[in-house]
Amino acid sequence: MQEVHIDYLNALDIEKLAMTDAEIIAAVEAGLVAQGNGETVIEPRVHLEPNPEFHGHFNVLRGYVAPLDAAGVKIVGDYVDNYLRGLPSEFGILNLFDPRTGMPRAILDATVITDMRTGALTAIGAKHLAREKPRVLGHIGARGTAYWNVRLLDHLYDFEEIRVHSRRPESRDSFAAKLSADLGKPVKAVEDWKSSVVEADIVVEASRLPEPQPLLKTEWIKPGALVVPYGTMSAVELSLTDIMSKIVVDDWGQCKGGKFGSLRAHVETGRLTAQTLHAELGEIAAGRKVGRESEDETILFWHRGLSLSDIALGMAMLKKAQANSIGQKLRFA
Repeated sequence: MQEVHIDYLNALDIEKLAMTDAEIIAAVEAGLVAQGNGETVIEPRVHLEPNPEFHGHFNVLRGYVAPLDAAGVKIVGDYVDNYLRGLPSEFGILNLFDPRTGMPRAILDATVITDMRTGALTAIGAKHLAREKPRVLGHIGARGTAYWNVRLLDHLYDFEEIRVHSRRPESRDSFAAKLSADLGKPVKAVEDWKSSVVEADIVVEASRLPEPQPLLKTEWIKPGALVVPYGTMSAVELSLTDIMSKIVVDDWGQCKGGKFGSLRAHVETGRLTAQTLHAELGEIAAGRKVGRESEDETILFWHRGLSLSDIALGMAMLKKAQANSIGQKLRFA
């Protein structure tokens, strides 16, 4: 058997890549377009919950992107109490494979990949579904993905006002301070959900609730707004879907099943079905379905997270790393 080596990119290697906002968004959108054109295979994520007392679980995401000639599997742990240990809530590993032979191609730290691709998916959703010139962003949650939501949305829109909220004052204050420094503009930490949401043109709900609780009130949503709820535990009211002109998801296959997700109750009660769903975002990105058609539409975009996004961003990182001699080669066989 011939020698087999695989590329390994750890967190420090990925930091050295200094991926730009534009590079991140372009990579993830390429995966969405491939999905919209029917050039992917995506398996709904599965979960491993070792013990309910640990307050966490593992997500396993699997997919294939034909235009990138890559298959991949990502495993990411999601543990809500990790902040008590001084740890991020999510740790992840992305494995990339040659889809023609099954040979391992690369292993990448997927913690920041998860954060970046989630933020990119939020931003691309806004690109197709938000008003042309949104002025105010309201963001709930301050976990790792939250930073990239705000950063990449602001990259597209350069908001006049950004408000953020998190249940822990120290979390929201430090989050706002970091964003203010990195974006070069004031980011306001607010004390409650309502202050973040009311009159916002884009509302992102990325909360870290231990159990479902309807803290985001439908009556707060501004007509014409884009609402992006993707918390693991539902934080929205059942009535939220009643005011929407369009509902878009990233992948209906994984949105319609499983125990987690912000609109799980809406699926289970029949408020969100294949018939009431407007489109998957990939269909819109590929030009097969329309996105926003008027300033008056109030639109909801629910994303669970795509293996395709992990694979597309991972491949972009791998290509840049190889071009710049970043990372390590590991002997596999």
